[in-house]
Amino acid sequence: MCIQNLPKAYKDPSDHIAQETMILAATFAGIGFGNAGVHLCHGMSYPISGLNKSYLHPGYANVQGVGKKIVPHGISVAVTTPAVFEWTAPACPERHLEVAEIFGADISRAKKEDAGKILSDKIREFLHVLDVPNGISAFGFNKTQIDDLVKGTLPQHRVTKLAPADATQEVLHKLFEQSFTLY
Repeated sequence: MCIQNLPKAYKDPSDHIAQETMILAATFAGIGFGNAGVHLCHGMSYPISGLNKSYLHPGYANVQGVGKKIVPHGISVAVTTPAVFEWTAPACPERHLEVAEIFGADISRAKKEDAGKILSDKIREFLHVLDVPNGISAFGFNKTQIDDLVKGTLPQHRVTKLAPADATQEVLHKLFEQSFTLY
């Protein structure tokens, strides 16, 4: 639902069918998140948003009550998703390939060890179509702040412990580095 309709809803807000489908998709996502939980991308998103000092996402300048620089939660989750899914792929390459296929990848000759790269590339393409900022560097972060982002993620046990592997300080540092730019 999202892959087919989010670009339509984004590019044409008057496309009510796409808008309605996205409302339903968001409802399904909320049910899924509420039951199964979320993991690493969400834990990494909190310090991205919390440590932001300079980025104001397009369209938020005139939103009543915002009045400050903001990286919306969905955007801060999205920018780490390609790196995280590439890292999680060895835990279940079949599921990652299945999702890559839903994104339009031809997986007929795909090797399990390539699942993470295939999926992360398709996600990057999708994010680019949606004009998602080009990684955490687009929010004004520089590489010297990666340690602060890691420190902000480590205490997020509620979500980081649901990842299929141990998200150590070293792993998080590498994932933030890989999320510095997307395209």
